[in-house]
Amino acid sequence: MTARHVLSFPMKEGRFNFRVAGIIIAEGHVLICREDDDDYAMLPGGRVELGEDSRLSLTREMAEELAMPAEVGPMIATSESFYRREGENFHELGFFYAVTLPGQWPNGTSPWLERQDEGHYLQFHWVPLEGGELEKFNLLPRWLPDFLRDLPTELDHIVYDERDA
Repeated sequence: MTARHVLSFPMKEGRFNFRVAGIIIAEGHVLICREDDDDYAMLPGGRVELGEDSRLSLTREMAEELAMPAEVGPMIATSESFYRREGENFHELGFFYAVTLPGQWPNGTSPWLERQDEGHYLQFHWVPLEGGELEKFNLLPRWLPDFLRDLPTELDHIVYDERDA
């Protein structure tokens, strides 16, 4: 088996991450994920591995996290996010793709899906786009809730710096 190398590494000044995420919207809800040891939620996805293109990375992450068929569509946005977490500076490059889950949609159950992945307990929730539920789940990065409520019609690039916020 070949060693896997995720593109997330520490540096003297902080940590660099290259992350892919799926924007999965159905019936006015977006699918979000929370790990057992985090006080925030994120879109399903994960880190790109060395030698993988971002679409392949997202396809792999969807299979690992959701264990169900997922169709990765067009890229919707790229981002450069700068933030601090647990005393460390992060520089994160993010690629966001439209994703569909054939035959899956919100069913009123929360969490909608619970899974184990790489030693973490994951909970997936369908959260309404309207209202303040995304903020109540502390969806990160912070620019994401407003972005999801008003998706662009063409590829967008976001630069967001919250280190001093």
